[in-house]
Amino acid sequence: MPLTVSEKGWVVIPAALRKKYNLHPGVEVVVVDYGGVLALVPAMAKPVRQAAGMLKGRTSLTRALLAEHKRERSRGR
Repeated sequence: MPLTVSEKGWVVIPAALRKKYNLHPGVEVVVVDYGGVLALVPAMAKPVRQAAGMLKGRTSLTRALLAEHKRERSRGR
């Protein structure tokens, strides 16, 4: 969906997308540069609390790393 940047640098977000992502007047967004791709991301009110658990996986990476170290040590003996 092509958009045009105005002389002032403004871009109009289509109404359907504003509704879908609950973007209303006063909502803050962050412009993120992903190495050639710009993204508008709604700003988080409490980023640390909202990000908690985002990378949570099925297994603990710490446990997996410790188990791998234990296997390496046993091979060396």
